[in-house]
Amino acid sequence: MSVAKGIPDTAPAARVRVPTEGGCGPLEQAPLSSFRDAALGYGHQIVLRDVTLDFREGDFLGIVGPNGSGKTTLIKTALGLLRPLGGTVTVAGAKDRLRFGYAPQRDTVDTIFPLRVRDIVGMGRYGRVGLIRRLGRADWEAVERAMERVGIADLARRGYGELSGGQRQRTLIARALAGEPDLLVLDEPTNGMDLSSEHALLELIRDLHDRSGLTVVMITHLLENVANYADRIAIITGERLEVGQRDEMLTEARLSQLYGIPVLVNRVGDRIAIMPGDSSNGAGRDPRGNHLR
Repeated sequence: MSVAKGIPDTAPAARVRVPTEGGCGPLEQAPLSSFRDAALGYGHQIVLRDVTLDFREGDFLGIVGPNGSGKTTLIKTALGLLRPLGGTVTVAGAKDRLRFGYAPQRDTVDTIFPLRVRDIVGMGRYGRVGLIRRLGRADWEAVERAMERVGIADLARRGYGELSGGQRQRTLIARALAGEPDLLVLDEPTNGMDLSSEHALLELIRDLHDRSGLTVVMITHLLENVANYADRIAIITGERLEVGQRDEMLTEARLSQLYGIPVLVNRVGDRIAIMPGDSSNGAGRDPRGNHLR
């Protein structure tokens, strides 16, 4: 049983195209997943156009855009839940060699079910053992490791509904990690958190990436969140996606062009703060994904 709505926490790799041997040189490693001039959407409605993007092994990629901009559409296509309307989506290796772990927003999980933290994290193993098989010793050991990695081992027997917002999000991340994924996808992991909880969770995510080299893709409407943690940043504006290394993307000229308003980038020590500057026309969208009037 799954209590999450929307994208499953474990999902098959996209089945659009699998590259054959010889596609990359001996020193060039194929990306886990690639979009090339892809049009994404539903039916005949295109949400994103001309998407060219790689999910690289060991990467930390932040995908930034306002609500409804196509972030979830992009991830659903990468997970194989949607097919591109044009262009190509390529997955490295056979589909069973690439395993995604998906951690949804905590408010997409019902708290009415009387489930313990350990039970919810255990759901992350279903992608490996199937829904009808009972978890074995190795599975529960993987669950314990996942809870230890996110710092909730002491909450294993607590009810999910009793947890704070930050503890619930850590539980969902542990569930994704329990499946031992090649790529961890986080959907608005800090949404609605206070400053202290947000900082602690982002530090955890960065630590998960740094310690194990886990590939991380984080979806957010808050540019500052990925500005201080991600290695590469993809920004959605309109129906287009612009992607580059962090320092390449976080210039005042680049951000002002993308958002259509003056944007200021301030660096204090090793931290980056991004804010809208003076705007003569008073319209546009600020770097937090909000409409300006």
